[in-house]
Parts: sequence; C-alpha cells; structure tokens
Amino acid sequence: MHRYGVREVEKLLRLPRSTIRAYVEAGFVRPARGPRNAWRFSFQDLIVLRTAQALVAARVPAKRITRSVRELRRHLPQSMPLSGLAICAVADHVVVREGASRWQAESGQYLLGFEGDPAAGSLSVLERRKSTPKVSALDWFERGIELEETSAQAALEAYGEAIAADPRLVDAHVNRGWLLHEAGRLEEAERAYRAAIEACGSEPLVLYNLGVLLVDMERKEEALEVYRRSVRVSPGFADCHYNLALLCEELGMPKDAIRHMAQYRRLLG
Repeated sequence: MHRYGVREVEKLLRLPRSTIRAYVEAGFVRPARGPRNAWRFSFQDLIVLRTAQALVAARVPAKRITRSVRELRRHLPQSMPLSGLAICAVADHVVVREGASRWQAESGQYLLGFEGDPAAGSLSVLERRKSTPKVSALDWFERGIELEETSAQAALEAYGEAIAADPRLVDAHVNRGWLLHEAGRLEEAERAYRAAIEACGSEPLVLYNLGVLLVDMERKEEALEVYRRSVRVSPGFADCHYNLALLCEELGMPKDAIRHMAQYRRLLG
C-alpha cells in the first residue's frame, strides 16, 4: 500500500501542516511512522483528513466529527483514486458518493438517490428515475476535482458550472479561487472569493483564503480585517490565528500578535 508523506498530503489536500498536525493530535487519523519517525499516511487517512476539514468548515461539533470519521474509516474501500470519492457535510452528517452509489458514513447505509442543497442541510432519499439525470452541481464539482490533475482551465470551467447550478456550493467557490490564485490571476481570484461571500455569507475558509490572497497582493490592512472576520465567525480556526499573529507583528501590532499566537497554540494544544 502506498504511503503519503506530509508534503504530499499538503499538496493533495491543500491543508497547512499545522492543520494536519492538529487533526492527528485530535485522533482523527493515526498515521504510521517511517524513516526518522516521519508520519506516513494511507489512502484512508487522506479521505478522513479531507472529511474532517469539510466538517470543521461546516462547524460540526468536534465530538460528532470524531464519531463520523471513525465510522467513515470502517466503510472505506481499501484502494481507490482520491478523486473517486466525493464527501460532503449535510447538516451534521457525512454523505459519501462512490461512483454511482451514495451512502451515509456513520451507518454505511446506501442511499438510492441524493438531492438537495448541502448548505441548507436538506437530504432526500429517492428512487432513481429512468430519465437522463440533469448534471448536478455536485457532479460538476467532482469533475472539477478530477480535471485539476490534467487541466487547470478545464477544472475552472467545471467549478464555474457547479457554481452556476448551485451558487451556495462553497467548496466550488473555494477551489475555483485557489486555482486562480495559484495561476497568478489574482484579481480574478479576488472576484471569485468575494462572489462566494456574497452567495454563501461569511464562510471562514473563504475569508481565510481571501486574506492570504490580499497579503500576496500587498493589501495587508485589508487582509487583516478579512482574517479578523474569519476568526469572529470561527474562533477555533487555528491557521487563521497563526496568520493573524504574523501579520499583526509585521504591521507593528505586537500585543495583537502575541494574543493570536497564544490562541493558536492553545488550539493546537
């Protein structure tokens, strides 16, 4: 079985190292140890990490996250491309899409169909219709994830279709903004994140990513306010406290820098 190092996990899941460490310390995953005692993650670990991140962003209680990811691991296949599974939080439940099948992570119960707006927390179990199904926002989102490995532009278009189908699909906004940022299309990335805020409200991860972007655009005062909005919505967002600490120090605000760094350490602690 292939094992992934921390750098590979950072690249594949776009998770900061501090977040990966926090999830390990929280017991969401238990990676093996490799040379020099380095963490080595399995495929199932990657799925669980991605799920935990989604649930944290959805502000699901920590105890519910622990229970959900534990049950999810029990039902995961031994081997499958990472893009072969789509996982989302519906209210405080985890729904997994594996090919044409959909199942609930906590029970392993298969669903006959999936409809609704995950952001609104609606879930329906339906008989499959014989007519050709309309391509859903989730289908476009999954296609975007798959296309990222081969064509960033095609992935951007797929995420755009997902957003058109469901403007409140925050994960599509986040991935689209990140791809634009990575490509150096900074003004477009800013428009993407601000469109996400307009459609989805003050989502902590969107605000955080916008803050990172604004720092790269040398608009640090604006970034400071955006980071502050993010931690007001999600006080437990450790990485945002860390970025705030660094930015406050750079802007000559030592007391605020110390406060946010102390909060960051408490959250990891």
